[in-house]
Amino acid sequence: MATVGLLHPGEMGAALGLVLRNRDHDVLWASSGRSEATMQRAEFAGLIDVGSVETLAERSDVILSVCPPHAAREVARSTAGAPGLFVDANAIAPATARGIAAERDDSNFVDGGIIGSPPRQAGTTRIYLSGTSAATVAELFEATPVDARVLSSNIGDASAVKMTYAAWTKGTAALLLAIRAVAEAEGVLEPLVEEWRLSLPDLPAAADRAARSAHAKGWRWVGEMEEIAATFAAADLPDGFHQAAAEMFRRAG
Repeated sequence: MATVGLLHPGEMGAALGLVLRNRDHDVLWASSGRSEATMQRAEFAGLIDVGSVETLAERSDVILSVCPPHAAREVARSTAGAPGLFVDANAIAPATARGIAAERDDSNFVDGGIIGSPPRQAGTTRIYLSGTSAATVAELFEATPVDARVLSSNIGDASAVKMTYAAWTKGTAALLLAIRAVAEAEGVLEPLVEEWRLSLPDLPAAADRAARSAHAKGWRWVGEMEEIAATFAAADLPDGFHQAAAEMFRRAG
């Protein structure tokens, strides 16, 4: 069994920590500077508080970063020089993942991309992994509700899967928000929704879900949309779709 340091236990991170704890791994976290809500999540998941990130980095065989994408570089730098394997499981562009890896030893870095909801049961959550040590991380999740899938030894591949997947799921949610806002501004929201019910019956509920999710988590998705835009630009494709999505989530938050 391994000692895993978790940075920092939000809803997804705490759920992953609980899965690892149930697999009999020791899971550490650092309470210094964290919120009361984070402390409650960590306590519920049975994580071991070691106080500081420095102590966590020293004691961990594997360091797992699950944080908002805009903070990914800063969180990684907070454990610079740590001997453990570093896993960046954040919603970041492949180029961002490679940039973070370049500041560390590539052989001691694994790129990760999480798709799905916080794991409660099997079949809901997958973590894609790439890098030369990806299989080592996948082994941590054996016989757990998390489906860990090794893609390749290439850092950036796991992030590319996450970016292209979320480009659709969250990108189309932002588009629905924008369409409803225009219809409301023009005074035709009610007939539009009625037409959706007639010809696209799944859309009204999808638009409602998008609005609820954006209100609750839109602030977090701004950075993710910007990372997706950067991914498109790096492929010499238009990045305006997801720059606009970032703005919609910024307004919703």
